[in-house]
Amino acid sequence: MTCASCNLADTPPSGSDSIDLLVVGSGSAAFAAAIRATELGASVTLVERGTLGGTCVNVGCIPSKTLIRAAEARHRAGLRAFDGIRATIAPTDLAAVVAQKDALVHDLRRAKYEDVLAAHPSIRLVRGHARLRPDATVEIDGEPMRARRVLLCLGASAHVAAIPGLADTPFLTSTTAMELGRLPQHLVVLGGGFVALEIAQAFLRFGSRVTVVARSRLLRGEDPELVSLLSTYLRAEGLELAEDAAIERVDCQAGHFRVALRQEGASRTIEGDELLVATGRRPNTRGVGLEEAGIALGPSGEIVVDPFLRTSHPHVFAAGDVLGDPAFVYVAAYAGALAADNALADAGRTYDVGAVPRVTFTDPAIASVGLTEVDARARGHSVVVSRLPMSFVPRAVAARDTRGLVKLVADAGTNRLIGAHVLAPEAGDVIQEAVVAIRFGIRVDELAATFHPYLTSVEALKLACQGFQKDVTKLSCCAA
Repeated sequence: MTCASCNLADTPPSGSDSIDLLVVGSGSAAFAAAIRATELGASVTLVERGTLGGTCVNVGCIPSKTLIRAAEARHRAGLRAFDGIRATIAPTDLAAVVAQKDALVHDLRRAKYEDVLAAHPSIRLVRGHARLRPDATVEIDGEPMRARRVLLCLGASAHVAAIPGLADTPFLTSTTAMELGRLPQHLVVLGGGFVALEIAQAFLRFGSRVTVVARSRLLRGEDPELVSLLSTYLRAEGLELAEDAAIERVDCQAGHFRVALRQEGASRTIEGDELLVATGRRPNTRGVGLEEAGIALGPSGEIVVDPFLRTSHPHVFAAGDVLGDPAFVYVAAYAGALAADNALADAGRTYDVGAVPRVTFTDPAIASVGLTEVDARARGHSVVVSRLPMSFVPRAVAARDTRGLVKLVADAGTNRLIGAHVLAPEAGDVIQEAVVAIRFGIRVDELAATFHPYLTSVEALKLACQGFQKDVTKLSCCAA
């Protein structure tokens, strides 16, 4: 099939059997690109050497969030927030929980990827290992495949920090931790990012003792005030935290792990029966011939692209986690469609991630968009800040869960919202209004004047916006 609506005037000569777009990978970015390409009338081939669907559905968002919800259900059964309501906590059958998670992953992979391919017969799936040649053409398991444009959606995978002894230790990654059939007695987690904290709290709530060891403070990209408050809640729940710790060595003997570290000038050893390494993720750019093809890479192995997601080779584009931060599935899908437009139709769309929300699914969760107060001041903004404890939000009071804080950052000159940071049980649902406000330049007084349904968590944003001008503690319910 010929790409009827594509602008491929600068396409290099190729055979009549060439395809318009060859996409390496099969995750969210790849599928978004493939679907958009078919809408443009292009012929598309996806190349995948592993499991169809990429990170999110297989080993990322879907499996982790269902395990987090399962752990939360057990945890809440033991709470005594409401008089007259009693429940009991039984030991976790982790094998059953994991089996249900696996069934969900299987069903969603079929519904969202396999069935989608079946619904788009013009998208061809080829199994095999793709590698770029020096002329930036592609070979699959050694066999050449012609393509007018190539889109690299290679994804990312767990990065293992260079810690003495770790290479000889049978540690867990975020993937294998979610496959355990037995609950650890003491899980030691190396890392202080969102993956480390989400899995740590889940296993704590399943019934394990859990210690988190972080080389710096937790969640370094988030507002320090909210992170400090979250740390207090996690410690109160029983999570053991060792922050700003220099890990000196890891050893394992007979299934018993020892982590030697220094903290505040003192040496200590943490012992456990399972070790999870969650020290970040790195783009999957090794072993695919990128350097030989002249594709420029960044310091963490990410593919360097221009604002149109074109790589250093004019006919090769890239999208998704292989670009580095922000490595979110919704950003990957956006990037995949954008790259397809630019690669095939020369659309001139620019990659804009200036108002991307991020959510850490702890309980309470942290959700953010835009600049923190510290970053805004460092960039020269004159800012005003509003802080609202969740204890002043009627929904939180009625639910008898007032953990958390809303912190808004506005430009003092324009009154526009430039940063929003929410610590609350459902912070991920609250943050979206702030995303829209930052994306479209809505002022905080305009947000405060907007109707918000009473006894919802998102009312916290209205109250926080009112807090720029009023003392909300002296307002009646729903007071404007």
